Amino acid sequence: MDFDLDQRTARLSVGEFSEFTLGPRDSTGGHSGIWRAQLGTHWHNQLRAQTTAERSDALFEIPITGRVVHHGWTLTLTGRIDQLIPSAQGITLREIKTVSRELPADESELRAEYPSYFIQIATYSALARFDPAALPIAQTSALNSQPTAAPAVSVSAELHFVEIASGLAQTIGLTSADDVLFHAQLARVCEFLDLRHRARERLRNLRFRPPFTELRVGQETTQADLASALAKNPIVLFEAPTGFGKTGALLELALTQLRSGRCERVLYLTSKATGQLQVMRTLGLMTEPTANTQVSASAFHPSHFTPHSSGAQSAPVTVWLIRPKHEHCVNTVFHCSRDTCAYLNGAESRWPKSGLARFYLLENEPRDIASLRAAGRAAQICPYEITRAALPFNDVWIGDYNYVFSPSTRGLFYEQPGFDPARTLLVIDEAHNLPSRVADVYSHTFSAADATALAESLHQLRAPSKLVQAAQHWAHFLHQLPTRDTHTLADEDDARELLATLAGLITTTPLDTQELLQPIAEFLWQIPACHETLNTHDVPRLWWSPRPSELHITCLDAAPAIAPTLRCYNAVLLASATLSPTDTFATALGLDTPPASVPQPSTLNSQQPPSQLGTLNKRATKKLFQQLTSAADLLREEEAREQSLPVLVHAHAPWRDHAFDVAIDTRIDTSYQQRARHTPTTAATLATLVSASRSPSASVSQPSTLNSQPTARSAVSAFFPSYAYAETIQRELTTTYPEIRVALQPRLPDLAAQTAWVEQALASSDLLFLVLGSSFAEGIDLLGGRISHAMVVGPALPEVNAVQRARLAVFSSLGRDAAAQRVYQIPGIQKVNQALGRLVRAPGQRAKILLHCRRFAEKTYLDLLAPEYRSTHLIEHDTDLTDWL
Repeated sequence: MDFDLDQRTARLSVGEFSEFTLGPRDSTGGHSGIWRAQLGTHWHNQLRAQTTAERSDALFEIPITGRVVHHGWTLTLTGRIDQLIPSAQGITLREIKTVSRELPADESELRAEYPSYFIQIATYSALARFDPAALPIAQTSALNSQPTAAPAVSVSAELHFVEIASGLAQTIGLTSADDVLFHAQLARVCEFLDLRHRARERLRNLRFRPPFTELRVGQETTQADLASALAKNPIVLFEAPTGFGKTGALLELALTQLRSGRCERVLYLTSKATGQLQVMRTLGLMTEPTANTQVSASAFHPSHFTPHSSGAQSAPVTVWLIRPKHEHCVNTVFHCSRDTCAYLNGAESRWPKSGLARFYLLENEPRDIASLRAAGRAAQICPYEITRAALPFNDVWIGDYNYVFSPSTRGLFYEQPGFDPARTLLVIDEAHNLPSRVADVYSHTFSAADATALAESLHQLRAPSKLVQAAQHWAHFLHQLPTRDTHTLADEDDARELLATLAGLITTTPLDTQELLQPIAEFLWQIPACHETLNTHDVPRLWWSPRPSELHITCLDAAPAIAPTLRCYNAVLLASATLSPTDTFATALGLDTPPASVPQPSTLNSQQPPSQLGTLNKRATKKLFQQLTSAADLLREEEAREQSLPVLVHAHAPWRDHAFDVAIDTRIDTSYQQRARHTPTTAATLATLVSASRSPSASVSQPSTLNSQPTARSAVSAFFPSYAYAETIQRELTTTYPEIRVALQPRLPDLAAQTAWVEQALASSDLLFLVLGSSFAEGIDLLGGRISHAMVVGPALPEVNAVQRARLAVFSSLGRDAAAQRVYQIPGIQKVNQALGRLVRAPGQRAKILLHCRRFAEKTYLDLLAPEYRSTHLIEHDTDLTDWL
């Protein structure tokens, strides 16, 4: 649906119009619907041949366009009628629909089961009667021997149902009473448009409080800088340190953009649930109705957040936090199948009387998961369908990256009525994680055990023998795979052929999958999903087997899939504390080159000019001048490249400049080959830090600045590149310094449990052992101002394995050193920057940081550290450490 709220017009296809609904909808598309579509095409062709034999003047696939005015809206509807059959009495419009149920059936059952089909044919009938000239009647001599522009003819319409398995048919003719279907659907669509128009008017009067009661030094120009950058380029990089107030700054800009009308909706995506909850908290504080009441952020819980109006003086912003589908489920076992779930089966008929429309019609209805599940359970409707129905009416959608970048999940956003990326502001927080997360989306893993289980389940399901045999061949292929860093092209070709065969059979075979267990069903649909991405997304991949009988198809660079998605949006903000080096980050997103749609001066010539202009020899210079017709072409070439690159806004936080006292310990080498012999030195250094933290002079804050006393007991944290390394040092400390209490971060996926562990560890331990790159090092914001000393035990370089070697080969054109920096050093130091940034989150906080490895002193590593962590203070002897402390 494409609509213009100012002109009060909308354009949509008759199919979209007839299927439009704001409640649950039975989707038969996707991979499981391909076989229905193919059989449907077969029966359409059969019936076309039959009709042609009966009426040689019949017309087929007739395009029709009509304009309808209703309640102040002008709707343009376009469609294609299956058959137009002329007769002496007039014309008959026939729409053919294939169904999987048995025919013949009672007419009332068909009307109840397929309401959109009857709306569609009623719409065609109405359009033909409103504007007969829209039909090619003049071509039909049987109607009128003297064709006129708009002959007055009688129009009748009928639905021709065909049982997809047998070809049995049943025809139902429309009566004048069916006009109510068309008019009721018109009212439904126009009601939606009225609500969107009301939302736009509401946003024009949107009022909100700034996210900060008092601006810190450096925050004064943030909004102006971001707005200026967006005016220059629709894609902006915003690098701000942890604790700067990045979330509040982004939301203030987003709400301003909504109010100005530059965008109609905001998508705020984060990679972690902690970030999503923080967005909800901040929005709640900015839009809380009582302007004179200060609300404590710590007391505010996102489950209580409901956008509401604060009277005539302001208007609310509506927000929806999208949680994963399995969290909505009210069944004891999550197995999302319409055939087996009572909350999905028949939900469309229960929705109108369920009262669940209150979740988007009323602004004070709670939207947390507990409320959605309770409401869904009471109405016997899947709570996820409440989220799906409510999304179009909300101004801000908060969720995970997958809802935009994953082909299997993005339908929740992209299939919403009225959703248009060209009218949407996309905000991506913690954007440094985006390249790796999207690469994971386009990576696939298959095992012989899963394939064998699938083949056995299909056999028990009595699936066609071809499908069972294809699954068995796939399982046999996987079973024969040895451990291998990279498979041969022959093995890759065999795998592709087997996947293509199996995917083709899965999508073209009618399967009753309700008896399949949820894991088996996931294995089944993973195959056509993988086959589709292999054929539609040209990203470099590694085909390898880390273990026998497994196949890993790993995406090595997701840039070709990321850039086209980003460029579809009205504006994009990519924010993080660690985007540097920004040129490398832009390359990882595919934003370092102009999009294909940007006209290039070189297209005027048959030869392509050089992609980079630099020092040219005489021959290259002559060739260049032959390709560029004028200096203006050269200028346009450079301008196109500059405009395609994102604009960087770097937040200024002067309060961090002297908050870190950093030294580099060059006494040891923490590389994998050398770290074992330095284990005693590492343990002794940590013991020394613990002793220093107990000194009266050790402080993590300046009371005069924070208006509070420093904590009575300072803590020490140590960041390790892996659990194994941390456990080794923990054992050494237990043996050599048993009096030191060490807390090693557990593997806890739950945020509440992680927070509780941090609080307990800070209160009862001398040393916190944290793993770089984990949630404790990147997603927990409880360490700011509470850690006096920290030690980073080596840069967290990725493991040397087949994937990293393959990525080196992909980036070999950059040169050996540059490729190594891209694959190993930048990701490793990025984790260090992320971890250290969480130790100082406010003015007045400070920490002493020891970078415990001689590699930190090397220029290639040192230059990648954030400026506040770069140091020339070297610890070369034990006495140097004592003096520094």
